[in-house]
Amino acid sequence: MARILLNDVRKSYAGNQVIHGITMEIADGEFVVIVGPSGCGKSTLLRMVAGLEAISAGTVEIGGKVVNELEPRQRDIAMVFQNYALYPHMSVRENMAYGLKIARLPKAEIEARVAKAATMLELEPYLDRKPRALSGGQRQRVAMGRALVREPAALLLDEPLSNLDAKLRVQMRLQIKEMHLRTGQTTLYVTHDQVEAMTLADRLIVMNKGVAEQIATPLEVYERPASEFVAGFIGSPAMNIFTISTAEGQVTLPGGAILPLPGLPRGGDLRLGLRPEHLRPAQPGEAAIPVLLRSVERLGADAFGYGMIDGSEVPLVLRLPGTSGLARGDRVEVVPDPAHLHVFDPGSGRRIEGRTGA
Repeated sequence: MARILLNDVRKSYAGNQVIHGITMEIADGEFVVIVGPSGCGKSTLLRMVAGLEAISAGTVEIGGKVVNELEPRQRDIAMVFQNYALYPHMSVRENMAYGLKIARLPKAEIEARVAKAATMLELEPYLDRKPRALSGGQRQRVAMGRALVREPAALLLDEPLSNLDAKLRVQMRLQIKEMHLRTGQTTLYVTHDQVEAMTLADRLIVMNKGVAEQIATPLEVYERPASEFVAGFIGSPAMNIFTISTAEGQVTLPGGAILPLPGLPRGGDLRLGLRPEHLRPAQPGEAAIPVLLRSVERLGADAFGYGMIDGSEVPLVLRLPGTSGLARGDRVEVVPDPAHLHVFDPGSGRRIEGRTGA
């Protein structure tokens, strides 16, 4: 296990910069998830740490050693890919032991490491099977076991669950988390799935167009997103974000409704963010946001209402009780929780501080 230090790491292709100066420290034993949409640079960043992509500028340290010029095999890391990359003619046991045999470890030590990893990943019944006789989840566990037996300084995973169905992804998330708690392995994990990111990570790197928009714990990213991009990307359903006009503690909403929201950081136009769960039904006579429902999605204990702010084409999502009788065409009025307002600059998209809950 080892600390990983990224210092102003950059990547360019043919003069076009795709990773824009990322700096952070991943502590020994920490589980950090790089999350973002397709094309944001998350896998490129991981591959630079692994040595599969050259670093254009900056440095990567693993265990106190700058590794920019080292080959992947010299970096004391192990990597798990989304396509498993198992040898089809070898058994599970042989796949897991192969790297150790190449390293010429004693046979007894190889057997002990394979047995330990197989027990941790619940693979003992499958050690003599070939990959073709395994399910997708079992193959992924074998790929992880093959990485773990090497006892590397750091474990790197590139979207390892993307080929699995929804049920298997849930099971594998739990196993990965349990594995990390047992091993304390320094782990860098890439995914586009925010649920994976939120449930697995000690900290998140939220990427957007090669920029680390925010590096923080999952709870901090959810409760205090650093930018409008982060606010819209993290959370399901996504945060409601729309333009408001402010003056003297009064907010003019899309559609023209007026709402008293004292304490906003400045006058003029702002971008206001409201999560669906932070909108409550208005009391009679209370100033509120009027919403015309277009559909209601019922999920059992909860339901989500999808509509428009009345008098506008601005969408708004509400979290409702699962027993709610609301339906398409209904008009409802809701009030935001003043402790959970998110305010963003309309130009830069960055969070504006300076009020309770913001």
